[in-house]
Amino acid sequence: MPIRRKATEAGILEPEELALLGRVFEQIKGNGQSPGQDAIASRVIANYMAGVTDEAELVSLSKQPLGR
Repeated sequence: MPIRRKATEAGILEPEELALLGRVFEQIKGNGQSPGQDAIASRVIANYMAGVTDEAELVSLSKQPLGR
């Protein structure tokens, strides 16, 4: 699963944090295999690392492309 690989690359996360990120990723990616799964995983982790810990807010923000 891309979210686990990306989360591992980002550093050490607690099991509860990884579970949260996994739930958010599953809600965003929807059904089937999306070619942008790595990008979705990166957005979820980036938003979490920026301090967004509320699941609903994390889903909402992670659906949008990262600002540069």
